[in-house]
Amino acid sequence: MTVRLYDTKAQALRDFVPIDPANVTIYVCGPTVQSGPHIGHLRGALSFDILRRWLSHRFGRTTFVRNVTDIDDKVLANASDDEPWWALAYRMELAFTRAYGAVGILPPTYEPRATASIPQMQEMVQRLIDAGHAYPADPGTDAAGDVYFDVRSWGDYGSLTNQSIDAMEAAEDADPRGKRDARDFALWKGAKAGEPASATWDSPWGPGRPGWHIECSAMSRRYLGAQFDIHGGGLDLRFPHHENELAQSTAAGDAFARYWVHNGLVTVGGQKMSKSLFNFILADDVLSVRDPLTVRYALGAAHYRSSLDITESTFDEADAALDRIRTFLERAARADGHPGRYADAELPEAFAVAMDDDLGVPQALAVVHETVRAGNVALDAGDTDAAARAAGQVSAMTSVLGVNPLEAPWTTADGSGAASALDTLVQTMIAQRAAARAEKDWAAADRIRDAIAAAGIALEDSADGTHWSLDG
Repeated sequence: MTVRLYDTKAQALRDFVPIDPANVTIYVCGPTVQSGPHIGHLRGALSFDILRRWLSHRFGRTTFVRNVTDIDDKVLANASDDEPWWALAYRMELAFTRAYGAVGILPPTYEPRATASIPQMQEMVQRLIDAGHAYPADPGTDAAGDVYFDVRSWGDYGSLTNQSIDAMEAAEDADPRGKRDARDFALWKGAKAGEPASATWDSPWGPGRPGWHIECSAMSRRYLGAQFDIHGGGLDLRFPHHENELAQSTAAGDAFARYWVHNGLVTVGGQKMSKSLFNFILADDVLSVRDPLTVRYALGAAHYRSSLDITESTFDEADAALDRIRTFLERAARADGHPGRYADAELPEAFAVAMDDDLGVPQALAVVHETVRAGNVALDAGDTDAAARAAGQVSAMTSVLGVNPLEAPWTTADGSGAASALDTLVQTMIAQRAAARAEKDWAAADRIRDAIAAAGIALEDSADGTHWSLDG
C-alpha cells in the first residue's frame, strides 16, 4: 500500500508518508463568507472530502481542519447598515454549511473562524517582527498601524510557485506608501476611517485587524501544530495566498505543510468561475433543480486536479450513471436469498490502485461500472452468488466515495421523501396494469405500460413481481 499525491510545490507525484501514520493531518483553506457558495466552492470542498475519506480508509484516522474567513475586506465591503459584517458572515457561513451537507461533505474535525484566533495571529506577527522579517509602517503616514512582511528578507519567497520576486506583481492588499517593497504584503491592517469599530482589535501596533494570509498560518498552527501533513485549497490560491502563508510560517520558525495539494477549477464556457467575473452558478440554484447525490457525483467524477467545465449534460450523465448503480444494487438485493452476506466486501484491487494513484477517481469509477456490468450479466444468467459478490464490491466502492445511492444521506430509514412518493405512484400504476392483464384487457394494460415508459421508467417482470427503475 503506497498512496501517491501530486505535490504542487515539488511539481511531482510523491509517496505520501504522514508524520503520524495513525493520524493524518490536513488543513484546507475554507470559504471567505462575503456571499453564498457557488458550485466551484462545492467542487473544491468535495475534492478534499474524497481525499479525506480515502486517507481515512487507508490510515484509519484524519484530523481535518477547514477554516472560515469571517473578517476580510470583501466581507466588510458587502456589509450594510441593516446587516453588519459579522451578521453577514454568519449568515453566509450557514449557507456554506447547508450546501456542503447537502452533497454529503463530512463536517471538519475543527472549523475555526478567523475572528476566534486573533491573539494567535498577533503572536505570529510579533515573532516575524522580532526575527527581522516584518516591520510596522511609519506612524507618520496614512498606513500607520499596518504591519508588512518583508519579502526580500526571506530567501525562499516564491518557492511554492517557482517565481522570482522581481517577476511578481505588487501586493494590492494595503496602502503601498507604507511598504519598503511593493510586493510586501499586509500581516496586520491598521484601522481606517469609515471601517466599523466592531471590525478592529487592539494590538501592539494600534487597533486594526489581521491580513488575510496570516489568518490561515495562525489557525493551522493552533489546531495542527507547527508542522502537519497536507495543506489544500483551490489552484487559484497558490499565489499569492499560499505562497504568502508558506513564507510567513517558515520565516516564523514553523516547518508548516509537508505536502501541498490543489484542486482544479470549475469553468463555464472555458472561463474560470468566479464571483468577481459574475459567471458563477450558485450552489442553491443547482441544488434546487438537481438531486444532491447527482451534484456530488457530477462534481467528483473528474480528476480533482483537472478543470471541470459545467454544462447540463454534466448532471445528466451523472444521473444516468447513478441510476445504473442503483438499479443493479436493487436487482441484486431482490435476487439474493441471503441479503447482506457480502456487506463487508473488500475493495477490488484495481479500484484501490486507482485511488492510491493521486486519487484517480475517474479510473476508480470505471471499476465501479465494470463491476455493475459484470453483476448484471450474472443476474441475467441466474448466478445470484456472483451477483451478490459484485453488489458487495459496488457498495464498498461507492461508500468510500460517498455516492452509494442506498446509503444515508441519500436514503432515509422510513423511506420518506420524493423517492418514496414516486415509488407509490409507480406501484399504483403497476397494480392497475396487473389488474388489466388479469382481466385480459390488453389495450388498457398497454396504455398503462406506455404511460410508464413515456415517463422514463423501465419495468422488469420477474417471478416475484414487477419492479421499476428509471430508464438510464
